[in-house]
Amino acid sequence: MIQLSGAGKRFGHKLLFEGLDWLITPRDRIGLVGGNGTGKSTLMKVLAGLDSLDYGTINRAKGLTAGYLPQDGLRLSGRSVFAECMTVFDDLRQMETDLEALTRKMSELDHAGAEYAQVADRFHAIENEFRTRDGYAVESQVGAVLQGLGFGKDDWRRRTEEFSGGWQMRISLAKLLLAKPNLLLLDEPTNHLDLETRNWLEEYLADYPHAYVLISHDRYFLDVTVKKIAEIWNKRVFFYTGNYDKFLMQKDERRTQLVSAYKNQREKIEQLEAFINRFRYQATKAKQVQSRIKELEKIERIEIPPEEKTIHFTFPQPKPSGRLVAECAGMAKSYGAKEVFRNVDFVIERGERIALVGVNGAGKSTLIKLLAGTELLSSGTYKLGHNVDADYFAQDQYKELDPQARVLDDLGEVAPLASQTDLRSLLGCFLFSDDDVFKPIGVLSGGERNRYALARMLFRPSNFLLLDEPTNHLDMRAKDVLLDALQKFTGTVVFVSHDRYFIDKLATRVFEVGDGKVEIFPGNYEDYLWRKQGGSQTIAETATAAKPATNGASPGSSTEPLLVIESEPKQKRLNPIKLKQMKERCSEIEEEIARLEAGIADCENALTTFVNAAETARRTGELKSHKDSLQELMQEWEEVSAAIEGQ
Repeated sequence: MIQLSGAGKRFGHKLLFEGLDWLITPRDRIGLVGGNGTGKSTLMKVLAGLDSLDYGTINRAKGLTAGYLPQDGLRLSGRSVFAECMTVFDDLRQMETDLEALTRKMSELDHAGAEYAQVADRFHAIENEFRTRDGYAVESQVGAVLQGLGFGKDDWRRRTEEFSGGWQMRISLAKLLLAKPNLLLLDEPTNHLDLETRNWLEEYLADYPHAYVLISHDRYFLDVTVKKIAEIWNKRVFFYTGNYDKFLMQKDERRTQLVSAYKNQREKIEQLEAFINRFRYQATKAKQVQSRIKELEKIERIEIPPEEKTIHFTFPQPKPSGRLVAECAGMAKSYGAKEVFRNVDFVIERGERIALVGVNGAGKSTLIKLLAGTELLSSGTYKLGHNVDADYFAQDQYKELDPQARVLDDLGEVAPLASQTDLRSLLGCFLFSDDDVFKPIGVLSGGERNRYALARMLFRPSNFLLLDEPTNHLDMRAKDVLLDALQKFTGTVVFVSHDRYFIDKLATRVFEVGDGKVEIFPGNYEDYLWRKQGGSQTIAETATAAKPATNGASPGSSTEPLLVIESEPKQKRLNPIKLKQMKERCSEIEEEIARLEAGIADCENALTTFVNAAETARRTGELKSHKDSLQELMQEWEEVSAAIEGQ
């Protein structure tokens, strides 16, 4: 559909990429990755036709339609949400109007006349196209997409200008999905989506009938939506087959092969140069020397790109708190007539990492503010435990910073014992490089200031961190640093994040917030989904949850441990990536079983003929080893097969 040849692009004096040869075919599912500032968004704009190349050419197939969703900046007004989405089908609605007009005209004409026949032919032609394009179901399509993207039916009638920027982007995304362009270009589509909406979008893209290219810093989202990766790195674009996990493995393999080829080439070059230098002035070797000089000139030198630095920090650990960190009893919160929580009970213990999940507007941020003490309860009690020091990271945390202070100086005051190298390394990981570290905080954008506020908190952490969407505005590298820091953190964390990978790696419990309740699930987000789908049922009031037991027993407080009754075990639902891996493993096991059975038959056949005592002993030992291995493989095969069948 689109072919780029020798494509290159500059941003001012900075070269973003060059020498790009890329063919995008129908039904391609491509993830575009790379560090911040490498040119991902610029390349998307080139594909969308909104920007031009500085080098090379781009050819588009005739009739190609491309739909582009930028990261932000779109504003809609003048219509209701539903009416705005219906504009996608203006041509179909015009067809409907034409059909009504033709129907009226046919009713007025003589059925035996020539004009009637012409009108009827036109009516049937238009109606056939209308049916083919599913014109009678456009309203249901709009409703399904709006519902999937989190718009309730009451929202459909609201004016688009009433919605915030994030919801405006959802409306724009809805229009693109309904339009179904041949090439869908999505730049960070998950930025403004909660987990439930992301899950819906993953399923929608799985059935998308055309090609798409997307940029995302959400690893899980990339893993389940793309089949190819295009990486912008070191001013070149490299292509990999598979999802993001496979890309990481293939990238390591590619670099290993490149380093090996580089070493072999260097050895050859050194040998040629040594021969040339040794025999350069000997007339008898002149022919061989010239031959090797030409060979040396023809060698295309392999270059090893600079290796991306992996950032590892040892952050200062906080003072220990008591075992009981926080306790809520009968908690309720209302804003006027709007009830957010009612009669909620829970206990948080030292060392827990609790993820708050729920649809946008369910009350996650309100709960964090209640725990931080920035909001007051309407009723009930909330108390912190012994020696607990809470620190709250808000979505607009940048408002608490001194706008006059320079970034590097301000961070140095927070961590006076840290070296300038450590400070700059951390800032670089959070996307502050070169002269950015000398900028006053006040000139940074809201996203940049929030990133800085998060880095600042990591250098001086309290023992009870309350983080409201800390992964916003972070690329994968910065998320990895944050994740590593929080995994090693010895205090307690309550956090809100819409990044599935981040939650899965960090959470030890999940609090589902919604309908005025807080329902508690042990484990990470995958475990939470399993239980939501019926994997395990907790016997407790939905609005309340008791304190979890430690090491399998109640810690000995007055709060009773959570009662869990295991019903008939149900198979845990796997994500598509793990399911595919298990199917591949099942095939491998079946092949190994076939080889072992052949080996057993061979040993048994050999033992029917006596050769000598030593050979008999060897064959007997080999037979026993095969049978033991077969028994282990059969057990593993049964477990894997049962897991696959349960999906």
